[in-house]
Amino acid sequence: MNTTPKKSFIFSSMTRKKLGILIASFIVFSATLSVLTYEGTKKTVALSIDGEEMTVKTHANTVGDILDELEVAVKDTDYLSHPMETPVKNDLNVVWEKAKQVAVKDDDEETVYWTTAKTVDEFLDEEKIDINEHDEIDFSMQDEIQDQLQLNIDRAFLLTLQNGKKKEEVWTTSTTVADLLKQHDIKLGDLDRVEPNLKEDVEPKSVVKVIRVEKVTDVVEEPIEYALVTKKDSSLMEGTEEVVQDGKEGLLKKEYEVIKENGKEVKRKLVAEKTVSDSQDKIVAVGTKVLVAQVSRGKSNTASTSNDDAPNKGAAQEASTQEASTQEASAAPQGGNEITMSATAYTASCNGCSGVTATGINLNSNPNAKVVAVDPSVIPLGSKVWVEGYGYAIAGDTGGAIKGNRIDLFVPSKDQAYRFGRKNVKVRVLN
Repeated sequence: MNTTPKKSFIFSSMTRKKLGILIASFIVFSATLSVLTYEGTKKTVALSIDGEEMTVKTHANTVGDILDELEVAVKDTDYLSHPMETPVKNDLNVVWEKAKQVAVKDDDEETVYWTTAKTVDEFLDEEKIDINEHDEIDFSMQDEIQDQLQLNIDRAFLLTLQNGKKKEEVWTTSTTVADLLKQHDIKLGDLDRVEPNLKEDVEPKSVVKVIRVEKVTDVVEEPIEYALVTKKDSSLMEGTEEVVQDGKEGLLKKEYEVIKENGKEVKRKLVAEKTVSDSQDKIVAVGTKVLVAQVSRGKSNTASTSNDDAPNKGAAQEASTQEASTQEASAAPQGGNEITMSATAYTASCNGCSGVTATGINLNSNPNAKVVAVDPSVIPLGSKVWVEGYGYAIAGDTGGAIKGNRIDLFVPSKDQAYRFGRKNVKVRVLN
């Protein structure tokens, strides 16, 4: 049996198999060698991508190529440590930070910024935005910058604040008067007021006044003048007087409601009055006793008067004139409406008197004027009157105490007023 062909076939088959393995091994080796060679030629680059640290091996030629490989879109406002065209070298360190948007509202003006600053303080310094110590900002200087940050700055300005009597210049960022007072911890009392009002806006260099209002009670004691009352006394010689009772002033207590603004009185109102003690009239006895001279009978009652009798004649004439004046004051005229009234006397310089009557008569310039003060509801002002013991006069004045059937007669001197005292007299209203 011939076995040679079979052996030859087996040998040939084994040879082809070994050849295939050898070729495959070569291909694998070549591929591995190529990979190793490719990887070995890569450059090592350290990257900080928006705060994230990484290391990459790359065949990229430039920094821009590396960022493109990482799909990082770089904007002009971003921070990049190297220009995009920088060649890649081994151990290169590249930093990229994405810019954040910050909107700044500075009073009424708003501006948008792009920044890579880490904190508010860094951002303001970077953009050269000055902040005064009195300005207000709604973030702390150490706060981190976040994307889409809205930063508000309220600028402080100077104005004048007058709180009661205290006046000073103050810094404020307030928009209204109410905000200003709250910012400076100023509280208002129930009666206090503010100029301008609380709802008004405040402006630079303006003046805001806080007016402190207080209501107090003031008690004042005033003397009550005593009246001089005269009484006729037939036991005293005519022309002589005698004090029967000394006069004594009374005491009147008045209570006022007083309004003060910043400590200064601006309004006073009488709310009550009380008589603490009554006055005591001064009573003076006036002599009325008249001595009748006896005339000696001579040989002739028709003898002529000598020159030595002239002074006596003048005195007689003066007495005759005084008697006529007295008769004018005593004799009631015909007609008119007669009223019995309580009468006193006053002078131009009496307590509370101005010297000018309610109808404009100047008593200082006319000391002998015949003027009476009346209650206009009883005797109309301007009426011509006749007063018992005083004569004809004009109803030309009024008085706080002259009410109803009371009348006050003007006399030139205080002494005459005292002598007149208080008495009931007949008054005729002539027109």
